[in-house]
Amino acid sequence: MGAEKITVRAYDQRDAAGTADVFYRSAREVALSDYTVAQVTAWVPGPLDPAQEHERSSDGRLVLVAVDEDDHVVAFIDLEADGHIDRLYCAPEAAGRGIASQLYDTVEAAAREQGIARLYTEASELARRFFERKRFTVKERQDKVLRGVDIHNYSMFKDLAPADSASE
Repeated sequence: MGAEKITVRAYDQRDAAGTADVFYRSAREVALSDYTVAQVTAWVPGPLDPAQEHERSSDGRLVLVAVDEDDHVVAFIDLEADGHIDRLYCAPEAAGRGIASQLYDTVEAAAREQGIARLYTEASELARRFFERKRFTVKERQDKVLRGVDIHNYSMFKDLAPADSASE
């Protein structure tokens, strides 16, 4: 999977099975670096239904997918109208290649264009490190019980400068 071309584009209904698969495999495989098998299983008990995934991705949020040369989804991100980044997932075989960063940068630019003043998310351990590199601040660790299993994530935010004063 070395130097293949990755394209970032808007989500389309044909991507539903791919985003559902990337979410499931990312949570079930990549998250094991920071969470126990019991925690991961409580978080994602089984594969997602592509029809439900499409319904979620078609509710008005901006969803961007990163696809390979064969138009297969390898990562995706979403942005809700209020600045909430609900999901950012990368397939295990695509992790660590800068794809999530490319998706995030595209979403942040879109948020600035829409006049969104603050981005926020609930991040896993791995995602927390990623979002900290993108200059997010941890507001608090959130400890919860999910399907009878203790698990945690982090409430994080990033204030955005208005588009005309951004200097990056």
